[in-house]
Amino acid sequence: MKIDGAAADRRDVLPRSLPPRGVNRVEAARYIGVSPTTFDEMVKDGRMPKPKRVGSRTIWDVRALDFAFDALPTDGAPADVWARFEV
Repeated sequence: MKIDGAAADRRDVLPRSLPPRGVNRVEAARYIGVSPTTFDEMVKDGRMPKPKRVGSRTIWDVRALDFAFDALPTDGAPADVWARFEV
């Protein structure tokens, strides 16, 4: 994307007060405070949501990340919060 003739990061077009709704894998991991490898494991075992696909992009919805993070047990036991949404 170009703005005023200069290449711009996609986040540069949003005001700082408006964070992005979708984040990539590394950003999602950072958002919940774990490494990308740990985040991948959490997605695989159902503790974190699966991503959305938009064209060739893989994007996590920060609202879904918030919901999943809130549902994590405080004792460390895994919780498959997404099982109830599978068809």
